[in-house]
Parts: sequence; structure tokens; C-alpha cells
Amino acid sequence: MNPSSKMPQGITTSGTVLPGVRHGRTVALAFGAFALLAAAGFAAPKWLTFLVTMAAGNGLVSLGIVALMRGGVVPFGQGMVFAIGGYSAALLFNKAGFTDAIGLALTGGVLAAAVAAPFAPLLSRYRGIFFAMLTLALSMVTYGLLMKMESLGGSDGFNLGRPTLLGMKLPDASTGYVMYLVTTGFATVMALVARVYFDSTRGLVTLAVRENELRVEYLGGSVRQAMSINFIFAAFCGGLGGALVVMSLGHVEPTFSFWTTSGEFVFVAILAGWQSVAAVFVASTVLEVVRSFSSAYFPNTWQLALGLFLLFVIRFLPRGIGSLWMKGSGK
Repeated sequence: MNPSSKMPQGITTSGTVLPGVRHGRTVALAFGAFALLAAAGFAAPKWLTFLVTMAAGNGLVSLGIVALMRGGVVPFGQGMVFAIGGYSAALLFNKAGFTDAIGLALTGGVLAAAVAAPFAPLLSRYRGIFFAMLTLALSMVTYGLLMKMESLGGSDGFNLGRPTLLGMKLPDASTGYVMYLVTTGFATVMALVARVYFDSTRGLVTLAVRENELRVEYLGGSVRQAMSINFIFAAFCGGLGGALVVMSLGHVEPTFSFWTTSGEFVFVAILAGWQSVAAVFVASTVLEVVRSFSSAYFPNTWQLALGLFLLFVIRFLPRGIGSLWMKGSGK
């Protein structure tokens, strides 16, 4: 009898779970988690649903950073795409009268990716501090332009009204909860997309680039193409997150592109580690909780509390929060 016939369906003779089966389980777990979040958000106080909404939106930006970290580079300029996504959604809302939350979010992501795409071939050549400083420069140039453009509100930015959903106006009492559902829904979908991409051949090439670029080229892979795709993917995630955050806040301003904002996204990515997608959103939520309570109880030293927390994680979890359940698998 063939030994493989005794193995459960989707399991190889070596005990490895096939990718399709693993992804099927991941999809089931993700949407199960979303259903739990939806139920919990319905009963949770408004301040908590708003905190989780911000964490999910900001986590999308950090998810893009993790995609680049898997290739061995860390961008310090994700504030650029974050601001582009936010301003795109706000301008489309105010100038064009388009108010659908889902459409605004997708527009923010697409436009951010479109703006970042011309820079991808250039940035794909650089590594280390050169890549970090170039991305930071792009972000600060964006910040300077936004500060000087009075048509975009200058240093004060501008407001946008309450979005609609699929043509339906949202009542005041449920606007926060609906944006919570939309944001966590997008976060769930993008987490699944990222997981499938990271497990794909092209995604695994990114890990190979991190270890040995020269060997990847010898084997016929394109390092620059892989890094360019990751950069554009990160830009889409950043723009999507920026649009969702702006719709929840009801305001957009140039500080979205400032270097401190980009630093917070890097903070979350380091806190999460590059092994796990779910860890990115866990880390983003942890950051929001620590920041909220630190600023409430230690208003003058909350940055110190955040720094000590990050040092604690680096000391005891050098590979990030995701290493708690990934067991060094790299996935």
C-alpha cells in the first residue's frame, strides 16, 4: 500500500502542510477573527473602537514596512504614502463630492502606489542607510510641499465630512462603528493578501535577497524587480491606511508626512518582527494602548515610556512579537 494514502488530505509524506491547505486555514481564521472583532466592537465603548480603528489603519502602513524588511531594508519615509492616501481621500471627498468610504480608501491606496512607482526602480538599487535616507528625503519633501500649499490648507490641513457606505448615509451614532468595521475589514483582507504573497515564489525570493543577493541573480532571479514590487506594495498599504485614518479622524494635515510619523510606523514594524502578518496589527494595537495610557498618566514623559517599552521588547523578544508563535519559521 502506498504510504501516502494513509496521510490526511493536504499533508505530504514528510508531514508538511500544503500551501493551499495552509492558506485555507488562514482565511478561515482571519474571517473568524474579523467576526469576533465585529461582535466585540458592537459592545465595546466608543473610545476603544476608535483606538482599534486607528491601530488597524496605522498597522496597514507598518505591514508595508514589514514587506520591505523581509528584503533587508527599512524605509523611514512611509509618511509620504500615508499622507498621499489621506490627502487623496480628503480632496476627492471635498472637491469631487465622492463620499463612499470603500472607494475613498481604495483610491488612496492606488494613488499612493502610482506616485511611488516611478521611484521604485531607483530605490531598488540601494540598501541600508542609503535606502532609509532616500525614503526619508521623499517624505520630508512631501511634508515641505504640503506645508507651503495654501490650496491644501497649508500647515493647518483641512477637514472632511462624514463618509457614506455603499450609497447610504451613516447616522451619527453608528459612524464610528461602521468605520471600525471598514478599517478592520480592509486590514483583514490585506493581511491575507500579504500572507499569500509572502508565501509565494516571489515572496520567498525576497527572503533570499535578504540573505544573498548575488546568489539570487546567479539563479536567474531579479533582485531589483523583487524590491520594486515590495516598494509598490508597501506604498499601496500606506495609502490605504492613510485614507482610512483620515476618514476616521475627519481631518488631514502635513504632519502625516513628517519624519516622526514615519518613525512610529517603523516602531510598530520592529515591535512586530518580520515573521508574522498578524503580529503587525497586534503590535500596532499595543502601541496605541501604551501611547494612550502613557499620555493620560504621564503626559510629559509618555515618549520615554514608549522607548522603554521598545527596549524591553528588543531585549526579551529580539525577533519581535511574532516570534512568540512563529517559532522561527520565517512565516
